[in-house]
Amino acid sequence: MRTERNLTRLDRVFARLDREPERPAHIDVPKMSRHRVVLFTATLAFYLAIVWAVVITSWLVRLDWQVMFFRPYQQWAGIHWFVDYYVVLGQRGPTAVMVAAWLGWRSWRQHTVRPLLTLGASLLLLNITVGAAKLGMGRLGPHYATVIGSNEMGLGGDIFPSGHTANAVVTWGILAYLASTPRARRWLSAASAVTSLGVGMSTVYLGTHWLSDVLLGWAAGLLILLALPWCEPFIARAETWLFDLRDRWRARGSMAPVPVPVVLKPRPAPVEQLAPEPEPASLARAPRAPVHLHLAPGPHTARSERTPVTPAGSRRPQHPERQPRGTAAQAARPLTGG
Repeated sequence: MRTERNLTRLDRVFARLDREPERPAHIDVPKMSRHRVVLFTATLAFYLAIVWAVVITSWLVRLDWQVMFFRPYQQWAGIHWFVDYYVVLGQRGPTAVMVAAWLGWRSWRQHTVRPLLTLGASLLLLNITVGAAKLGMGRLGPHYATVIGSNEMGLGGDIFPSGHTANAVVTWGILAYLASTPRARRWLSAASAVTSLGVGMSTVYLGTHWLSDVLLGWAAGLLILLALPWCEPFIARAETWLFDLRDRWRARGSMAPVPVPVVLKPRPAPVEQLAPEPEPASLARAPRAPVHLHLAPGPHTARSERTPVTPAGSRRPQHPERQPRGTAAQAARPLTGG
């Protein structure tokens, strides 16, 4: 009895690595729903509230100084080595390379460039919004603070909001945004939230950011993720344009170049060959005799009519005027009545 072999975990992994024959039809594109609009509005209000609390030097700024004087990196010095490595999960370069590699494989497997285009759009929005806020507010970090209790705004700094925190929210949150199933989206959302939370607290532990910087960085990254559905029409147009460009390039490469016909002009003859002198009649060549292609003249004779040959040679002497047998001999033979 024939039984099917049970697939192992390694077989399932290699099965997932195989490219699908065509683009899946179940790819879900998030849309700007009412629930998402409410979350975007609430997050934007939280963002503005943090900025206002820091500008007016409220209780939040006092909390920033208290945490800075607490010096967590001295209180828990044993985990310093771990935090130094963990904070890399918020650096833009390494995280963008890791996530782009994963999304590039998904793009190749699903015959679409939407994952890579979505990542590019989110990082572009992150650089524009967070970079503009950093340069516009110019807040100094804890290591460069000048006046105790001040908000350190407008002094040429670039740490408000926290770029590490916002980048962690966007880079790892984009995996949840592009998840193909609701279950995967829930798990990836929780994982990205924990990762970005840990990156933000790591910067506070190391003393490179105020606590308010981290709060504003979380809000800035979440605003970008919530606003991505508004960018989906532009991403779809960019994908269509890229596919059209690819098709035109393939068609251009497959077409063989048509050779252009070249008109050849006759080569002019030398002057001495233009009017050749006629040869005299006496020197004209005589026509050659026709060449006979057959080598054996006369009719073909049967084997029984041929001259018998002995080891010593022919019995009959050779005679140049002898006619073939069957012609003159038959004519001289007397006719007998039957």
